[in-house]
Amino acid sequence: MKLILPKDYHPTLTVRDTEAAIVYIRETFQDKLASILGVQRMSAPMFVEKASGLNDNLNGVERPVGFDMKAIPDSEIEVVHSLAKWKRLALKRYGFGMHEGLYTNMNAIRRDEDLDNFHSIYVDQWDWEKIIAKEERNTDTLEVTVMKIFKAIKATEKLVTARYPGSTYRLGDHVSFITTQELEDRWPELSPEERENKIAKEEKAVFIMKIGDKLKRSGKPHDGRALDYDDWQLNGDLIFWYEPLQSKIEVSSMGIRVSEESLREQLKKAYCEDREKLPFHKMLLEGKLPYTIGGGIGQSRLCMLLLGKAHIGEVQASIWPEEMIEKCESDHIHLL
Repeated sequence: MKLILPKDYHPTLTVRDTEAAIVYIRETFQDKLASILGVQRMSAPMFVEKASGLNDNLNGVERPVGFDMKAIPDSEIEVVHSLAKWKRLALKRYGFGMHEGLYTNMNAIRRDEDLDNFHSIYVDQWDWEKIIAKEERNTDTLEVTVMKIFKAIKATEKLVTARYPGSTYRLGDHVSFITTQELEDRWPELSPEERENKIAKEEKAVFIMKIGDKLKRSGKPHDGRALDYDDWQLNGDLIFWYEPLQSKIEVSSMGIRVSEESLREQLKKAYCEDREKLPFHKMLLEGKLPYTIGGGIGQSRLCMLLLGKAHIGEVQASIWPEEMIEKCESDHIHLL
């Protein structure tokens, strides 16, 4: 359990005012996101059948919360880790056309999450997905989309600042781009997390690209990334430097999704060719799914960032170890 206790922390909003601000941020941002990306709000599942292959395997070691159900006794049901693959299938099933897309509220349980100021076992995010042409599967498309999301965040910040002028953390005015290999080349002696902190402090807002594949110097990935939805050469994380905690904070993970070719390549690299037989993967490899770009944007993370909170537990109700609760209370951090 890692915990940062900022010096002389005193929240400027009461719990009730914080809750009102959370509602305002969420409603404001999702409207901005829908307008700027041109995506439609859709309903989404909280759980899927394990055999469908639709659940996000994350790094492959995290245990999903599973259960059985009376109506389908032979099926294993899993609470989603994310909706990365479900969204792509939904775009086909619901008849979305070229450059059309969806967004949804995603709620997940990640029971094996390492808890700290930014991580909870409860995950809430806006999941979005949009159809693109195969020839648009490139870095330009990725960067233009990142800048649109950054624009939505900045537009929300402006409105939140006007409503809560003394309680809003101010963000940088532009987002920069860098690859994980460029980070390793620049700071080979540092860990990936230390590199992210260095570049975030330097740039204030940065999109770190190409996550999942092995780096040249270390022979290890910068960070884990599921092998069957993001193309490791066309993905990344949007992070900000967060002054109150002297740390970077990741707000969004996104990318252009795998093609038939990149899925086969990544399955082979991870020694997971057996997944080719799963229904979702089989459809993709047979060319029956659209090419897409998509990602997730943390709802509680964005609220925490814009409101200058010291702990994600100040903007979402979850479960925390008693030791963490006590330490936070002694530092004026009141967890919901």
